[in-house]
Amino acid sequence: MASADSPKKMTYGLPIGQLRPQGLALILGLASYGNKSWEEWVIGEEEGIEHIKAAYDAGIQTFIPQMFIPMASLNAFWERLSSNSTCLEMRLWHSLERLQLDYVDVFQCHRFDYDTPIAETMQALHDVVKAGYARYIGMSSCHAYQFHAMQNYAINNNLTPFISMQNQYNLIYREEEREMMPTLKMFGVGMIPWSPLSQGVLSRPYSQTSLRAETSVPGAWAKKTKEDNKEIIVRLENIAKARGISMAQVAIAWELSKSDIVAPIIGATKLERLKDTIGAIDVKLTDEEIQQLEEGYVAQPIQGYI
Repeated sequence: MASADSPKKMTYGLPIGQLRPQGLALILGLASYGNKSWEEWVIGEEEGIEHIKAAYDAGIQTFIPQMFIPMASLNAFWERLSSNSTCLEMRLWHSLERLQLDYVDVFQCHRFDYDTPIAETMQALHDVVKAGYARYIGMSSCHAYQFHAMQNYAINNNLTPFISMQNQYNLIYREEEREMMPTLKMFGVGMIPWSPLSQGVLSRPYSQTSLRAETSVPGAWAKKTKEDNKEIIVRLENIAKARGISMAQVAIAWELSKSDIVAPIIGATKLERLKDTIGAIDVKLTDEEIQQLEEGYVAQPIQGYI
């Protein structure tokens, strides 16, 4: 889908190679862990800690302080309540206090804030870095023109630029290839995509589903993309069977074949599935397999932001 003509690259953050996390090129997302009162598919703290420990043992370096494991990477998500420096610094300081940390590596805006001027947002984020609460800043799902405007403002005003983009990207949702990925390449910004398995849709045959896919808002989006891209899921299953590995491993291996991706954010509600997904790090797809998986993609409406 992306144009064959690559835009001129301008690196203002870390080189993508340096941005990659320590250990495996995978990030463990923590949205599945907490309390079932939040969502039906969420698992409890004790089981969640087992998942985190298993991920650490496998080489993923995403941790929590209570496990007495060194903290290598952490995203602090910004609540869209206010973007002034004082408010952000106060909220981040309280988060650091709860996490028992001195700073976070990446302080990440969760979505674009339509209610706050870009100038104010970028100045506030810059102030957070200068205060020592965060080393770098990142952005999450938004329109490419919004990211471009924010990054340009930071660069032109000698403020801290973004080094990462956390956006939805998987085999059956590739809309980021149209504008966002070329924009990120131009700025030298790395991707850490969320939902690489499309809420579990890409980890099981077309006829099967998951509780998360059936009950969550992102799950509703995934069901739509699943219906439109049935052929891709069938091909994914066939390649997995031919190789004797899981569909999840093939889907993640496809993401890892993309040079612009720093590390997909994986997650699971079952320990055995998490361990299996981590195995994707050892899978390298052929050019023919990648072509088979990408052929016939059906374009989708924007998901995850407005």
